[in-house]
Amino acid sequence: MAPFFGRADQAIVRHTPHACALGLRLVAIAPREATLALPYRPELVGDPIRGVVFGGVITSLLDQASGLAVACSLETPRAIATVDLRVDYLRAAEPGCELFGRAHCYKVTRTVAFIRASAWDRTPDDPFASALATFMLGANTTESPYARLLRERAGGAEPA
Repeated sequence: MAPFFGRADQAIVRHTPHACALGLRLVAIAPREATLALPYRPELVGDPIRGVVFGGVITSLLDQASGLAVACSLETPRAIATVDLRVDYLRAAEPGCELFGRAHCYKVTRTVAFIRASAWDRTPDDPFASALATFMLGANTTESPYARLLRERAGGAEPA
């Protein structure tokens, strides 16, 4: 991804409208890994009594980090799609804290990528959620926002 975005270009996250709406921010990318941050905002709360962020927002954080980890695992960028995402909630996220999600792509085949991910609030050593995911590679060849972004970054060439 570095040839397209550098070490930490926020455009990687901004091409997805849902990620923008949630306010996801890129923290770090590396080969096979991605870490995103989710700022705490009252409109993301699912339990107003306790102030806990809605579980669907956590799922979105982990899904986005997982997809980015897959993208960081490919020699040639191509379209991907979530096939399966299982999230285990280990505890409630700390109300008022910025949340983080890190994903690691541990296996890539010709058509599928496999991910492990976790989410935390205070420290990565105490996650509040963990996830396993699979992604289909070469999923959609239509003109997606991601495909447009890659083409623009490559100087107009069509992504593979």
